[in-house]
Amino acid sequence: MSDWTILCDFDGTAAVEDTTDTLLESFGRPGWEALEEAWRAGRIGSRECMAGQVALLDMDRAELDAHLAARRLDPDFPEFVRAMHAQGIHVEILSDGLDYAIHAILARHGLDWLPIAANGLEAIGERRWRLTFPHASRGCEVGSGNCKCARAARVRTTSQRVLLIGDGASDFCVAAAADFVFAKGKLIAHCLANHIPHAPIANFADALRLMPELVSGRLPGAQPSVPEVVSYA
Repeated sequence: MSDWTILCDFDGTAAVEDTTDTLLESFGRPGWEALEEAWRAGRIGSRECMAGQVALLDMDRAELDAHLAARRLDPDFPEFVRAMHAQGIHVEILSDGLDYAIHAILARHGLDWLPIAANGLEAIGERRWRLTFPHASRGCEVGSGNCKCARAARVRTTSQRVLLIGDGASDFCVAAAADFVFAKGKLIAHCLANHIPHAPIANFADALRLMPELVSGRLPGAQPSVPEVVSYA
């Protein structure tokens, strides 16, 4: 078994698109854009933002399922997960997105066995929805629906090292709590600005290629794993 645990964001990372954004663009009633603007400006946290936005979704379950059926994973993500599993490296999805959407998309690829921590999507009518927050933390400084930092702290209690794979603002806080980061998108600039050990990636083909270098300690800022994992082919 490896001493690394991988905490992987979903929307924009494992999945090509941000699923919540695509749902709002397709089914959101007026007002969701204003909530998005308030969140980006730092006036509200992601928990308040997403709860308000999900309350504005106008869709039935058939429309939801049809929409999710068209969402795509990074084409190399399934291979990455299988390779990590074969090497005894634990992978889990850690998302501030929607659990129902994540399960549905992963299930199409036979990956719904992955542990998932995300916000709960619940129907409260034929076309009305609400969000629950089973992984929120009362002490979360940024008001996230899913406190990724709390999960990283729990992993560390088992003496595991944490690799974060992420892309955006929901990963900024936890990036500082990880031992190393594979960063996409806005997370790259955040890691650079805050001197967080990281490697930029464009996709999971890059992540798969870099894993042996991470585990062996050859990446700048990484410490070697014991025992070393030699191959991820």
